[in-house]
Amino acid sequence: MATSHDDGTPEPSLDEKTALLSGQDFWSTKSSAGAGTPSLVLSDGPHGVRRQRQEAENLSLYESEPATCFPPAVALASSWDPDLVGRVGEALGREARALGVDVLLGPGVNIKRSPLCGRNFEYFSEDPLLSGVLGTAHVTGVQSQGVGASVKHFAANNQETDRMRVSADVDERTLREIYFPAFERIVKQARPATVMCAYNKINGTYAAENCWLLTQVLRAEWGFDGLVVSDWGAVGDRVAALLAGTDLEMPGNSRGTDAEVAAAVRCGELEEAVVDTAVARLRALAGRVRAEASPPPVDFEAHHRLAREVAADCLVLLKNENRTLPLAPAGRVAVIGEFAAAVRYQGGGSSHVNATRVDSPVDELCALLPDAQVDFARGYDTTGRSDAAQLHEEAVALAAQADTAVLVLGLRESDESEGYDREHLLLPRDQVGLVRAVTRAARRTVVVLLNGGVVTMEGWHDEVDAVVEAWLPGQAGGGAVADVLTGRVNPSGRLAETVPRRLADTPSFLNFPGEQGHVRYGEGVMVGYRYYETADVAVRYPFGHGLSYTTFDRTDFRVTADGPDTATVSVTVTNTGDRFGKHVVQIYVTAPRRPVSSPARELRGFTKVALAPGETTTVEIALDRRAFAYWDITRHDWTVAPGQYQVQLADNAHDILATATLELPGDKLIQPLTLDSSIGHWFGHPAVGPALTAAMTSGLSEEEATAASEGNADALRLLSSMAMRQFLGFLPRQLPQELLEKLMEMSEAPSAPDA
Repeated sequence: MATSHDDGTPEPSLDEKTALLSGQDFWSTKSSAGAGTPSLVLSDGPHGVRRQRQEAENLSLYESEPATCFPPAVALASSWDPDLVGRVGEALGREARALGVDVLLGPGVNIKRSPLCGRNFEYFSEDPLLSGVLGTAHVTGVQSQGVGASVKHFAANNQETDRMRVSADVDERTLREIYFPAFERIVKQARPATVMCAYNKINGTYAAENCWLLTQVLRAEWGFDGLVVSDWGAVGDRVAALLAGTDLEMPGNSRGTDAEVAAAVRCGELEEAVVDTAVARLRALAGRVRAEASPPPVDFEAHHRLAREVAADCLVLLKNENRTLPLAPAGRVAVIGEFAAAVRYQGGGSSHVNATRVDSPVDELCALLPDAQVDFARGYDTTGRSDAAQLHEEAVALAAQADTAVLVLGLRESDESEGYDREHLLLPRDQVGLVRAVTRAARRTVVVLLNGGVVTMEGWHDEVDAVVEAWLPGQAGGGAVADVLTGRVNPSGRLAETVPRRLADTPSFLNFPGEQGHVRYGEGVMVGYRYYETADVAVRYPFGHGLSYTTFDRTDFRVTADGPDTATVSVTVTNTGDRFGKHVVQIYVTAPRRPVSSPARELRGFTKVALAPGETTTVEIALDRRAFAYWDITRHDWTVAPGQYQVQLADNAHDILATATLELPGDKLIQPLTLDSSIGHWFGHPAVGPALTAAMTSGLSEEEATAASEGNADALRLLSSMAMRQFLGFLPRQLPQELLEKLMEMSEAPSAPDA
């Protein structure tokens, strides 16, 4: 007999419920009056809404609606400014609502394990704290407008090579300390509407079918109460995915998997309650994101101005010899490079936005330097259809006549994109040849880089006077570049990833992108600056580096313990220069000797301050328990080791300005001994060790006991890793079982000192 809701609406049948859990088409879900779920629209959009309206639309075959293309995550991260990122999120939410989008597929918070990842432009950083703080601000901003966010790609999706099948083989400590924290912070602090599971496997199990990942960690441990959606086409076994915690398969399924789910319920392989739970989560999502009132129209001009402001704050001034920048208001400037006129402002693949307008650096420089002569030469051709030699000669000749040559260089869209990884870190060969020739001809040379992933600067860096890393700056990037070059905006960006000297220096070099369906994360927690600083590997520019047109003093650095494993850092910052500027306070922590390998230092707190000339402010940064903890695989929990921690105020991950010592008692852990524990642990236990030694020498003369103790010491050095049960067979006389049990009980006593 059919049942119905209180309002008389019939309850959906099993087939109707299972059908709701896959897409209606490429970008929307199905609707059901009985289940109380309207059709929802999901759209790509980490840095701009990619709303497609055509029927049967998929991939990038149809043009999307015009929308503001904000700077992608690679640029946003260099702002180190969650308030700025939050404002971008709010603007994205407004545009999504106006375009009828219910869930925006972003942000991407995967860690930049290797600079070769083709999708690095869509991810924030090599550091989980920076990624998590900025990702939280992004999600909070989007969802403040009644639009759901979809945090992606959960988890260990750090390459494009074989991304839909490869198994990321990662130990649990590395997952917990490097690849999970950004997701964890966002889930706990921003409560995202959805989490998107990745294509890849994690330790042999597809993310979409990984119950430990999606149910135990995401829901049980972190408290996620939203909907898990698959990446598009990531579900292979629909029943296994539902059991694991993947609620919604996208896009619409043409493989008949709805029927497979219903059949699994009818034959008892799958409980109908699992389907009901997933449907309830879809209904809850609809209740969160469906707005009744008509959204107000979007002010695209205001959003373009915001995009320019944001992009300018994301630019990183890497080098500025002899105050080459900002440019003089008069004189002659040679602007060289195809990207100066046809700026590359976003990455390739599913996040490609149909921008409302695009500014070029050369046009904006002309507007901001009315008293200067600004000339332009293409210099190089990204299509390969022009006379490269002639372009080269024209650019060098122009540079020779100028006071300053501004070279706008970078990677072509075909060099980096979703779907494949890069093979090297080099700029195109014609651009490298051009910069070398221009530096020989010009009085002063400035290089502006447009790229979604870091590039090596070796071979030309030392010959130029200034370098500006503009990343992919979004549709208003041309104006932002001009703002920084002319001094209209004081640069305040800081690197969110290390710029290495060579690809061979990178921590994942020997393990990227894997082989035969597996990629081994052999570097463990030593990702990015953690590796470079610990292994003392020289880099071109360290994580956190960035220059300004003004100067800052940092004084009165203090660290105060708030509890057994928390502290507060305070520091006074003063703008000692002659212009307004922003400064990023960076706090790192160095741990004492621990049972696990530890990086030389780790970013544990940061904040960005804005100061007028001569202005002073005191900032406080809280360091919670996690700032001092490591993941203990024996306890499956976060653990704080006792000892002296060094809390460091730094300009970047390499340059330390001040250090304060913080003594922490650490966790009082009881490590009970068993017969499988090593004899090193038995004899090393402060209570059990002496008792065991006394038992073994009982009945011996003083001379015999001394000799036996010396022999035991030698045996310990030789056999310290041997299990006690094996060691017992080496003894000339057996120890009573009652004694062993008593000693094991002694090791469990709450008052027993740490083993």
